[in-house]
Amino acid sequence: MSKLSALHEAMSRLDGLWADADDAAGLPRDRLIAVHSATGELRRLLDAVHADVAAVISQESRSELGAGGLAKQQGFRSAETMIAATTGVSRVEATRLVAVGEATAPRTDMRGSRLPARYPALGEALAAGRLGVQAAGLIVALLERCRIATGIDRIAEAERILADRAAGLSLDDVRRLVTRAEAWLDPDGLEPKGEEMRRRRSLTMFERDGMLHLDARIDVETAAPIVAAIRGYVTAAFAARRDAPDADAPDADRRTVPMLQVDALALFCAHVLGCEGESMPLAGATVVVRIALDDLQAGTGCATIDGFDQKIGVGAARRMAASGGVIPCVLGGGSEILDWGREKRLFTRAQRLALVERDGGCAMCGLPPQMTKAHHLRWWSRDHGPTDLSNGVLLCETCHHRIHDNGWEIRIDGKGVAGTVWFIPPGYVDPECRPRLGGRARFDVAA
Repeated sequence: MSKLSALHEAMSRLDGLWADADDAAGLPRDRLIAVHSATGELRRLLDAVHADVAAVISQESRSELGAGGLAKQQGFRSAETMIAATTGVSRVEATRLVAVGEATAPRTDMRGSRLPARYPALGEALAAGRLGVQAAGLIVALLERCRIATGIDRIAEAERILADRAAGLSLDDVRRLVTRAEAWLDPDGLEPKGEEMRRRRSLTMFERDGMLHLDARIDVETAAPIVAAIRGYVTAAFAARRDAPDADAPDADRRTVPMLQVDALALFCAHVLGCEGESMPLAGATVVVRIALDDLQAGTGCATIDGFDQKIGVGAARRMAASGGVIPCVLGGGSEILDWGREKRLFTRAQRLALVERDGGCAMCGLPPQMTKAHHLRWWSRDHGPTDLSNGVLLCETCHHRIHDNGWEIRIDGKGVAGTVWFIPPGYVDPECRPRLGGRARFDVAA
C-alpha cells in the first residue's frame, strides 16, 4: 500500500469515527479516545508523505542546478526556507523533514540504478504510521553521528531496535531512548564527551530588579549530588505537607516546586557556612552510580546515574565512587548485584536500591527515584504480601493512585533486579489488555 493510500484510509477511519457529532464535545468517551488515536495516526502518516515530498523538493533544489533549482525558481534561497514558508513550520523543522525524507527514501547510484533506503526500517515505521517525523529525526541524527565509529552492521541493528522501541512513545521518551542508545552504540565516545561537558560547566550570578539570577550549565557528574539533594528536600517537604494536621491553615506550606528548590539551595548553603541547625530533610536522597564489573575492570564502557538519561564514562564513575554520599553499584553477568558499596548492611535501604536498579524510578511514568515510594503488589495487610523484590514496585504518588483507582494490574516476570515490570491496562483502556513494558527496560536498548 502506498503512503498516500494509507493516508486516505486513515482519513476515512477518522471520518467514520466522527460520524454525526458536530464537534469533539459531542463524542462519548470511547469514541473520543478512538478519534484521538486516529488523529495521531493520520498526523504521522501525513508527516511521512510530507517527508517524501520534502526530500524530492531538496533534490530538485540542489545547488548544482543554479537558478534552475526548484526553490530558487519559487523565489526562495533553499529548499528548507521554501518548505518552512509554505507550510508555516520553523526552518529547523523543515530541515528535519528533508533529512528524514532523504534518509528513508530509495536512492540511486551514479549510473541511475535504484538502491535501497539508507534506513529502511525507519521508512517502514513512518509509512505504517507507527512513527512521526520528529521521532524519526532524532533517531536519524543519532545513527548519522555514530555511523563511522560504530559500523554499518551495528547501525542497522540499532535502527531496527529503535524503530520498534520508539513506536508509541512520546517525543520526550524518544529523546531518553536515543540518549541511552548513543551510549550503547559509541561507549568510547562517552569519556571525551564527558570531559567536553565538564569544560563547559558554568554558574553565573547577577542581580536585577532586586532579585539574584542564577544561570547554570552543569555536567552530569557534577550535577548528580545537586539534583539528588534538592529533589530529596522537595520530596520531604511534600511528605510533611501531606501529613500536616490542617492543610487549610493560613500558615500552611503552599510553596511551589520552584520555590522549594530555591529554598533547598539556600538551606544547604547556609549549612555549609556553619549553620548548626537540625540535620537536612533529604528523605533518604541517594546518588547511585551503576557499572558492570567487566567495564570497571577493563576501564571501558559506561555507567549510569539514577535520575539522569546521559551516561558517563568509566573514569567519571570511578571519581564519583571515591566521593562521599555516592553509592557504587557493581553488576556482574545477568545484572546480578555484586556490591552495594557502603550500604550493604542496611537491608531495607538495599531493597529500595535494588528496586531502583530494576525500575529506574517510577516504573510507570519514569519520574526519578527520589520522587517515588516502594509499594507492595500484594498488599501487606490485606493480602499478606511479602516484602521482597518480586512483590515490590517503585511508583510516584500519582501513578500509585492511577493503578488502584483505575483498575490497572502489575506483573513482574523474573527475579531480583533482572525482573521485568509489565503494566496491564483494564478492558476499557485496551479490550485485549495487552501488557505495556515498564521500568528501566523501556529504555534499555542494550538489553
